[in-house]
Amino acid sequence: MRKIIVSMTIVALFALMALFAAPVAAQEVKRMSIEELKGMLGNPEVIILDVRSSADWKLSKVKIKGAVREDPEKADTWISKYPKDKTLVFYCA
Repeated sequence: MRKIIVSMTIVALFALMALFAAPVAAQEVKRMSIEELKGMLGNPEVIILDVRSSADWKLSKVKIKGAVREDPEKADTWISKYPKDKTLVFYCA
């Protein structure tokens, strides 16, 4: 009986998470070309966040000048420090 209750609780939690995540997942994420990004470099209204995994970032020979490195696994700890009136560009590949 206890296994059934635990299983039902887990299923309910996943269903609840899906319900809250659906609006976020449905939003279109704007992608940009390298040329578009180059045109934004140096603009004080734009913050470029390098959110590649630590391993990818360390192995990469290419880093965007002026980009801020943030751990994608800890986004909930740093996302609120960026102003909502700025354009945030997330670099992940």
